[in-house]
Amino acid sequence: MTEETPAEKPPLPDHLSTDPRSPHFNGDVLRHPVGIRFNGVEKTNVEEYCVSEGWIRVPAGPAKDRYGNPMTLKLKGTVEPYYREA
Repeated sequence: MTEETPAEKPPLPDHLSTDPRSPHFNGDVLRHPVGIRFNGVEKTNVEEYCVSEGWIRVPAGPAKDRYGNPMTLKLKGTVEPYYREA
């Protein structure tokens, strides 16, 4: 029998978005569970982040824009992306 090795995880980018229409969307990275630690607290609702600029985008409650997308808030602080264990 052959042993299966886990798939290689690509390095986490500086800027990543979960929106497929964004130029910062990366499907290869998002196939793996990505976690975000923001100012030392784990966030589970991050839609976009940028490590070098130090910000994340999170939904602003149930509010939607005119296209039906969630309204987002940009929060500034220390951003630490990592791969979660499966």
